[in-house]
Amino acid sequence: MHHDNFYSAKYGGTKGFSQQDIYTANATGFAAAADDYMERGIDLNEELIRNKPATFFMRVNSDTLKESGIYKEDVVIVDRSLKPVNGKVIIAILNGDLLIRRFEKINNKIRLLADGDKLSPINIDASCEDFGIWGVVTYVIHKP
Repeated sequence: MHHDNFYSAKYGGTKGFSQQDIYTANATGFAAAADDYMERGIDLNEELIRNKPATFFMRVNSDTLKESGIYKEDVVIVDRSLKPVNGKVIIAILNGDLLIRRFEKINNKIRLLADGDKLSPINIDASCEDFGIWGVVTYVIHKP
């Protein structure tokens, strides 16, 4: 007689084993009513990332968009596959520097806007060779 297949008559409760510990089961009858209301845990990768190969996490190093709720030391989730739209927060490359700004395009004129009056808008003209849009910010992770 194999020890693995020996089952005693003594009931030891259900806390000592999991569903994987049961070798075979004759599933008859109805499932527990509570199973209908059971939920999976929240997976932040599923919730926050739409295009995994094009998504990056970056830490913000300025208070440029503080009035929009993006503070220094926050983490932004950036999707490089999205096209920038007016009013969206983007990560731009200008003269080799990464900037976090709000994107505005009117009549083929691009401006990078900061919150407040401390920084003036950056006007991007067609002759600017050192400008590129690195990605669009999709979410901000902020520590309280």
